Amino acid sequence: MTAETLAPETLAPPVIGFPFSWRGDQLPRQVEELREKTPIRRVRTIAGDEAWLVSSYALCKQVLEDRRFSLKDTSAPGVPRQYALTIPPEVVNNMGNITGAGLRKAVLKALNPKAPGLQDFLRSYADELIGSFTAQGAPADLREEFTDPYSSGLHCHILGIPTADGAKLMRSLHIAFMNSACPITGAKLNWDRDMAYMVERLDDPATTGLMAELAALREDPEYAHLTDEMLATVGVTMFGAGVISTAGFLTMALVSLFQHPQLWTELREDRSKIPAAVDELLRINLSIADGLPRLATEDIQVGEVLVRQGELVLVLPEGGNFDPEAFTDPQRIDLERPNNAQHLSFGGGQHYCPATALGKKHAEIAIEALVEHTPELRLAVPIEQLVWRTGFMKRLPERLPVMW
Repeated sequence: MTAETLAPETLAPPVIGFPFSWRGDQLPRQVEELREKTPIRRVRTIAGDEAWLVSSYALCKQVLEDRRFSLKDTSAPGVPRQYALTIPPEVVNNMGNITGAGLRKAVLKALNPKAPGLQDFLRSYADELIGSFTAQGAPADLREEFTDPYSSGLHCHILGIPTADGAKLMRSLHIAFMNSACPITGAKLNWDRDMAYMVERLDDPATTGLMAELAALREDPEYAHLTDEMLATVGVTMFGAGVISTAGFLTMALVSLFQHPQLWTELREDRSKIPAAVDELLRINLSIADGLPRLATEDIQVGEVLVRQGELVLVLPEGGNFDPEAFTDPQRIDLERPNNAQHLSFGGGQHYCPATALGKKHAEIAIEALVEHTPELRLAVPIEQLVWRTGFMKRLPERLPVMW
């Protein structure tokens, strides 16, 4: 029997390309259709391999919370790939490595938003950046002049390295977080340069913060197994993953606020609503341009599909975050939504982002400062004119021109 003679309902749906869209100002049209009809669907990744894409809230939660779906194993040799690795494969499961090395306590302490002086630094630095770009007059590029340096400054402060050095580390992120079918030569150059920088910081008496704490561990016999390269990796990965995530979300949160000027007005008139707004902005944010990858370590039933051992599964946060089965009227921003903190934008399960509270506080302080100093902040161009970065792990406008 040929495929042409089979009844239509017996044919497997065709494999579709993923990701769907690099634009961050609208939910890709495929998301709702897939969630309603095939919430687990075969897709072809940028690397050319096949994977299962899950798009309903329930199935996304199942995959994220089931330890049989492994993040670490997505970097193993010969497995299906989402895209080519731009970091050493052993770094993919970064928090797992940090825990295994006995460094989790030090790292979590550094990521605590209640750390002495941290929030004061964020407020002061936000005010400084806003003062700088407003003094030059409108329009300004809010990415270049605020969201990127503000996020970089946070991580320099945490690591205990000069704020001015953030710009040289930011250079690497444009390549380090690319989605490419083939390895990128520049990624290795960036990695080696940034590792050399962090190794130097370990021996720099001016270093403070987390890097100084890590350097001090070298004198402790209990940590004799740690090399300078292992300690430097913590600094490089914390800066890279932290900055790209916080800057990406903050940028896209502001895009959403520009799309919903009534919410901006509401926050301007009552700043106590900003924390609730941040959770809703996290829920509707489209900054995650790809899926969260996991590899099945055994055969596992997911919805109507038996996922086989060794198959790649991609969790689509925006599918779950806009699922009406989980969030009533999901397209509407509702600051009174009782479960708005149950979004999937920080992942879930054992790989739930350890910097969740810090990421929220980072955004809250930034929005509060912008509302205070630039109460009439808005886009300086039609939103259709924004140019969206392609082939990248985050959806980002290349520039975000604003006036006030």
